[in-house]
Amino acid sequence: MSAVPQSHVTYQEYLARERVAEFKNEYYQGEIFAMTGFTPEHNTANGNAFACLYGRLQGGGCRIMNSAQRIRIPANGLATYPDISVYCETPQRDEIDNDAFNNPRVIIEVLSKSTERYDRGVKFARYRELDSLLEYVLISQSEPNVERFARRDDGTWVLTVLQGMDAVLQFESIEAELTLAEIYRDVDFENVQDEEKPAAENV
Repeated sequence: MSAVPQSHVTYQEYLARERVAEFKNEYYQGEIFAMTGFTPEHNTANGNAFACLYGRLQGGGCRIMNSAQRIRIPANGLATYPDISVYCETPQRDEIDNDAFNNPRVIIEVLSKSTERYDRGVKFARYRELDSLLEYVLISQSEPNVERFARRDDGTWVLTVLQGMDAVLQFESIEAELTLAEIYRDVDFENVQDEEKPAAENV
C-alpha cells in the first residue's frame, strides 16, 4: 500500500473512483491508498493457493473469492482486497457498498516486502474486527513459509508456523488442506524482487 494518502474523500467518492480506476485501492477513514503491484512469484503462489483451495472446497458449502473481491469491515471502515477470502455462510453484502462482502471466514494474504509489516500488524488488527473471521493465513513469497493464525473461542489467536515443501497447511475452520509444495509450485525463490513498486500513485 502506498504510504502517502490522498486528501479526505467520502466512501461514495471512493466507490466512484474505484469503478474507473486502473488499479485497486484501499479506503480507510477518508483516505485512499494505492495498492502495490505484484511480482511473478507473488502471483504464482497466490494463483496456486487459490486453484488448489477452489478444488478442495467444491461441493462443501464454502465459496472462495480471489483478489478482485472487495471486503469492507463495518467496525472500522476499512475497504480492501484480500488475495483470497473464503465464505461458508451466504456472502453478506455490505450495507453501504453492495459490491463488498463483510463476512469472510478465512482470509489469505501473500506477503510482499513492501507490505509485510502492514499485513502482519495494522491490517491484521483491522481484520480481527470481523466477527466472522476464524483464520488468517500469511504466505511468504521468498521462502516456503506459511503462518496460520486461528481464532479461539475466547477471542485469542494461536499461531502455527509451517516451513518446508513437505509441510501441510491444515485449516481448522474449513474442510481443506494444502501442501506447501502445491502452494509453491513453479515459484522461483532466487528471482524474488527486493521490493515491489506501487501499481499507481494516489489519484
